[in-house]
Amino acid sequence: MTTRTATERRARAKVEYDAFLATCPSRQLLDRLSDKWVVLVLCALGGEGGDGPGAPRAMRYSELARLIAGVSQKMLTQTLRSLERDGLVTRTVVATVPVTVSYELTDLGESLHGTTRLLRAWAQDHMDAVLARREEHDAAS
Repeated sequence: MTTRTATERRARAKVEYDAFLATCPSRQLLDRLSDKWVVLVLCALGGEGGDGPGAPRAMRYSELARLIAGVSQKMLTQTLRSLERDGLVTRTVVATVPVTVSYELTDLGESLHGTTRLLRAWAQDHMDAVLARREEHDAAS
């Protein structure tokens, strides 16, 4: 039995990743990334909130909660924790009174931000067409 280094094991696993296979770990990642709150948090931290595109920036929890309408405290907390665990977001705590906590994209998160930005923009740009197709489909049913 040959011994492999961690780098060799990761390289081999990377070749073997296939999201079409039921046991592939990339399915869990795809599941997470397809969540609307994940897309919106990544877009917000990427600087897209409110006034349109901007530079990625650190944001406090309360800023994110205000910007992302409709997200519950529980869902925002779970989303931020999962993004931090996956290495897409970093959480910084500053010892002030009260404690200041901010979140920002990591390099890995920034590499994904372009994709989530495009996905969000596509949804917004094509919503009229989708609504029209839904009406047509529902009328035919």
